[in-house]
Amino acid sequence: MWTIPNQITLFRIILIPVFIIVFYLPISWSHFGAFAVFWVASVSDALDGYLARRLNQSSSFGAFIDPVADKLMVAAALIMIVEDYQSWWIAVPAMIMISREIFISALREFMSSRGKRDVVAVSTLGKYKTAAQMLAIMGLIWQPSYDIPLIIFDFPHEILMFAAFGFYFIATFLSFWTMLAYFKAAWPELRG
Repeated sequence: MWTIPNQITLFRIILIPVFIIVFYLPISWSHFGAFAVFWVASVSDALDGYLARRLNQSSSFGAFIDPVADKLMVAAALIMIVEDYQSWWIAVPAMIMISREIFISALREFMSSRGKRDVVAVSTLGKYKTAAQMLAIMGLIWQPSYDIPLIIFDFPHEILMFAAFGFYFIATFLSFWTMLAYFKAAWPELRG
């Protein structure tokens, strides 16, 4: 149970309160600090899956806890973004993305109980959704126009924010689309 990939996943869960605390610190670079913590969590998500396959350390506990860690971190970040921006056009996509995660988790649990979890396994579009979501969250958390100057990147902060919003809406669309695709794939079992 205490394999290296599982330890990395548990570390990601421990990062959630750190992420929240750093975001709300009354210091000028709090948003950049929260971005950095979220980035570490995102990298650790890719790393634990890679190591589980590479070291042949896949486990039932890992298969359970990895998506839980992902969903907890993403939900926390989306709630913080909604609170920070206080806009319906940020809140509605966040609600769609969080609702999708709850729906898909329940659907996968149901399909597992029927021995057909593979029918709703992560698709390529689901992976694109996750990538767009992570990039969007990092940009919207950081808000590059604040905190750390972008002179070191020699890149206008407006372009980075435009990209973050673009990824946010791409992630929202893919969240909805993949939810429908998974539902359609599971419909024969749900109907029975």
